[in-house]
Amino acid sequence: MFENQYVQQRIEKVAALRAMGINPYSNESRRNTTIAKFHNVNSDMANLPDQRAQNRHYCVAGRIKLFRVMGKASFLKIEDESGALQIYLARDHLPEGFYNEMKKLLEVGDIIEVEGYPFLTQMGELSLHATHLHLLTKAISPLPEKYHGITDKELRYRQRYLDLIMNGEVRKTFQIRSRVVSLIRRFFEDKGFLEVETPMMHPIAGGANAKPFVTHHNALGIDRYLRIAPELYLKRLIVGGFEAVFEINRNFRNEGMDATHNPEFTSIEFYWAFKTYRDLIVLTKELFSYLFTHLDLPTRLPYGEIEIDFGNFTEIRLVDSLSQIGGVPAEILSDTKAIYAYLAQSGLTTKPNLTLGQLYGELFDAFVEEKLIDPTFITHYPVDISPLARRSDSEPSVTERFELFIAGKEIANAFSELNDPVDQYERFQAQLAAKESGDDEAHEMDEDFVNALSYGMAPTAGQGIGIDRLVMMLTNEHTIRDVLLFPAMKPLSTQHTQTEQGE
Repeated sequence: MFENQYVQQRIEKVAALRAMGINPYSNESRRNTTIAKFHNVNSDMANLPDQRAQNRHYCVAGRIKLFRVMGKASFLKIEDESGALQIYLARDHLPEGFYNEMKKLLEVGDIIEVEGYPFLTQMGELSLHATHLHLLTKAISPLPEKYHGITDKELRYRQRYLDLIMNGEVRKTFQIRSRVVSLIRRFFEDKGFLEVETPMMHPIAGGANAKPFVTHHNALGIDRYLRIAPELYLKRLIVGGFEAVFEINRNFRNEGMDATHNPEFTSIEFYWAFKTYRDLIVLTKELFSYLFTHLDLPTRLPYGEIEIDFGNFTEIRLVDSLSQIGGVPAEILSDTKAIYAYLAQSGLTTKPNLTLGQLYGELFDAFVEEKLIDPTFITHYPVDISPLARRSDSEPSVTERFELFIAGKEIANAFSELNDPVDQYERFQAQLAAKESGDDEAHEMDEDFVNALSYGMAPTAGQGIGIDRLVMMLTNEHTIRDVLLFPAMKPLSTQHTQTEQGE
């Protein structure tokens, strides 16, 4: 594993350090401040008479990102999570012989702690004048060359730790992601929602139309399905008497991977008794306003070559969007044969024997979705493609449902929940018929859930929001892999060599 000549040279330096009585993998640190705090506390250095403060003493720690040797003195640039700091090492200000030894044995990539006092260089850069240096961790693999970094995207995803070391913007993206999750949790807690945890291994693949991952439970001697969605368990809690619950959850879908799909992903699902999907439209707008305020973001954000106006939420019925946004002739929308012909003329192949509602879904995917740039609520989905949503009392062919689209991507799905146990049972049966006819994403029958509904579920509205895609929008990232710390990757057929790396 360590055949690389540069790695071998560093391993030899590890041995040399140990021979000197220096542990190259220390377990202790005296760090008493971060680099960001150091910069903040010493921002007044320019006002001091000699532009140094020897009475101020600090101990910082970080990874060496630059090492410039200049005879009797050297400059280091170190980084911690909070920022970067220049370190000045002078031979005569360190223990006798120490400077010359460290000059030979320290390298870019090593993690050190440095004690000293702040001063301003002739160029006006706030730096730390070192009085003591302690090696914390010796890096035996050299970092990529500074100016080119990691040009291989595959390497970035497979070795995210290396990507994070080399790219502060990547770290910033994941700090924003963490902040988004924290703010979402706080928003719902402040609204009176209870955070809960539901099973990640299900006896039935349910909660959404998707292909599941299958695993085997040895103790029970039965197969289990990794969670597609927590919906049916969360609604069981509403039946049980909780009136507002949410779960920030990991879901698993055994389907394709592309710029917006990863086999495992993060979402929040929440259910609110005595509310309808109309209440959730209001709540969703409040959530976005809350996020933008607390993240200190402008409501207009660039996303590649487009700009998204998060202050401009609109709403349109699905069937109206087909003609008004997608340009589908309105006169064909009641005729399945005409829709099939239109799709064929557009060069699109479609499964045979689809219902009118299912064809609406095909038309929407093909002609509308990618045109929805500013936040758009698409409402009134057909019953045929909404097996868990409540029928509209005034229009039984559609449901009280919306999906929120931003920059041509689905961000959220919500509806007034179906709480009629007989209707739910019949829809599950229709899904089973679809599965038997070849639809491997159709919903399974869940008799226990139907049984739960039979005890009575209050009128309820529920919603799921894809956190990964939301973070993509907020950070101007265009592939889901860039907002997942460890995205799914195909295995390498041979051992990956770090050809991008060098001294």
